Amino acid sequence: MKNQQIHQQELKISELEKIAEKNVYLEERLQVLQQHNEDLRERIDKNLAVSRQLSEENANLQVHVEMESKEKKRLSRTNEELLWRLQTGELSPHMTPSSSPVHRPASGPGSPARPHSYHQ
Repeated sequence: MKNQQIHQQELKISELEKIAEKNVYLEERLQVLQQHNEDLRERIDKNLAVSRQLSEENANLQVHVEMESKEKKRLSRTNEELLWRLQTGELSPHMTPSSSPVHRPASGPGSPARPHSYHQ
């Protein structure tokens, strides 16, 4: 009977040793996974910072594109107005820019100095 008890205890000890080895392995694996998790969190934080920066740059670029688009439209309207003035004889191709009716100060809306304007 003592031999049977000894055998049972040896089996339990063997089982406990296996459990202890498995615990050591799981603890090591847990540390590896926690480090990997921390690395991923750092990457997420960096990516969020880059994403915010890119969003800000994108917003700034959209503002600049809008400004350039408005300037292009303004220059196009000015060009159309100058072409119209050339075609109607209101502006001579040999006039200097300072003597051009476009550059004369307007005395008010509908002034004779600027009878037709595309500016808004």
